Amino acid sequence: MSTNQAPNEKTPLRHAHFEGTTSNVSTEYQSSSSAGESSNDDETSDDEGQIFYEQPLQSSQSRREMRMADRLSVRLLAAQEDSEEEDRILSESLKLEHPPSLHNSRRSFVTSSFGRSGRFRDLLDNTMEEQEQAQNKLQWMGLVLLLFGIAILVGIGYGAAAVIEIRPPLQPVGPYRLIERQEGMSLFDAYTFYEGKDSVGSNGYNMYVGQAQAEGLGIINMTMEDDVLDIFYANDNDDDTVDSDGNLRQRRRAQASTGNATTRKQEPFVYVGSSPTKAGPRDSIRLEGKRFFDRGLFILDVRHMPAGCGVWPAFWLVDEPNWPVNGEIDIVEGVNYQTEAKTAMHSTRGCKMDDIPLGTMTGTWDTAQGIPDAKTGIPDMTLRYAQNCFVYDPHQWLNQGCVAVDQSGGTIGVPLNEKGGGVYVLEWDPMNRHIRSWVFTPHTSVPENLVQAIRTANEAPEKQVVPDPDDWPVPYAYFAIGKGTNCASDHFRHMHLVLNTAFCGSVAGNRYHMDCTKEQTTQFPTCKEYIKSNPKEIRDEAYWKIRGVYVYEREWERTWIT
Repeated sequence: MSTNQAPNEKTPLRHAHFEGTTSNVSTEYQSSSSAGESSNDDETSDDEGQIFYEQPLQSSQSRREMRMADRLSVRLLAAQEDSEEEDRILSESLKLEHPPSLHNSRRSFVTSSFGRSGRFRDLLDNTMEEQEQAQNKLQWMGLVLLLFGIAILVGIGYGAAAVIEIRPPLQPVGPYRLIERQEGMSLFDAYTFYEGKDSVGSNGYNMYVGQAQAEGLGIINMTMEDDVLDIFYANDNDDDTVDSDGNLRQRRRAQASTGNATTRKQEPFVYVGSSPTKAGPRDSIRLEGKRFFDRGLFILDVRHMPAGCGVWPAFWLVDEPNWPVNGEIDIVEGVNYQTEAKTAMHSTRGCKMDDIPLGTMTGTWDTAQGIPDAKTGIPDMTLRYAQNCFVYDPHQWLNQGCVAVDQSGGTIGVPLNEKGGGVYVLEWDPMNRHIRSWVFTPHTSVPENLVQAIRTANEAPEKQVVPDPDDWPVPYAYFAIGKGTNCASDHFRHMHLVLNTAFCGSVAGNRYHMDCTKEQTTQFPTCKEYIKSNPKEIRDEAYWKIRGVYVYEREWERTWIT
């Protein structure tokens, strides 16, 4: 106590705050000594008096605080982890109307208020530590659950990706879809006119001209005529046009019985010919397709094809700048007076057709015999089938390739023209591991499915008949390509259509004395001399008459075929 305090002044002994109650515990006394007494005596008296009165009051107060703290602790423990309930209890105990975040600050506030009670402090500390530990546990559990949930979501994502990856890939194995219809003068829109001399390999005795010059010479034009198919469908009483299988008779009778006989109508036909020149080589046409293919169904409906001595027409697939790396497929190829259709394939090394399953083709293989030995020049008279597509196979003629031959006869050249032409089809289907070839002549022998596909090609897509080669007769040519065969499918790729007419050259010219008549070879010692004479046969027979070219490709579908 200060030595300068007035004698009768009240001095507070304790000012304690507890549960909102203020206790002013004071001891008042008067000094029994006179004013003149020494200050030391007063100080001693005061200290003794303070000690004498404070000790009993402090013990009683402490016991009261401990009891109240015990009750508060019990209430807080009963509230467990309910923060709102704890705040309410503390608010009531401390008489606070608007406690500021009691739950968050209660530990510091209550501890400071009841810090004098060690028992309460320990109990409260233990309670708060347990709550913090519980909260930490909850936080860790929440974090673990969050990470676990993220892992599950990531797993689901990867699982979904895995499901997508293991789905069957899209591959061209579905039904055929028409992608090019070449009819009338629009046929020329699908091609470019090559101009210039023939290639060195073919070495034809002709000059290819552009479209404008060809139109000026009159060697390309279009006419509207009755379609032979329409005539066959309309004349249901003409039994002379029925093929050996009676296909046409059945179709006509079926239509006649339902009153659906077809009326004749005019259809466009394209003529592609040639013209003589004073110099000798004929002006001719070479059409090169604008689109390149890696597969497809190629249909050529012709009513007349070039024929005669020294004539070499062809309808084929090739990639000239990359020959023979990307291969070559000859769909139709006529030479001089040959009468049997052939399909030939030319490739790099490693493509053989010596593994063709039985029953897959009706034709046979071309042969190679008398090939001169590369070292001695002595002819090898061993008869071999031309089943090696490699253009430089030493046991076949140069660039002979693998050649399948139709055995029915009369399927190209003069006999074909006498029957009114025919339909040639090549199916190039790497996914199904084959290349197949058909020829149907006369038109009465064309399968009904193919007839309807051609007739409806100019209709809306939903009205078009889809060609189905599996519904047709067995092809005359079958080439196995792809996995599990002796010819990888990539020997044939990225090729476009070519239609041309060459004269003489490395094939027709070399066979001039073998194929042409004695009269012709006697009068004209060489093929070039014969062509230069512009004979009537060439003027009358060396032309194409085309009803249309139709190209289909398979739709893409998901499948496990590899």
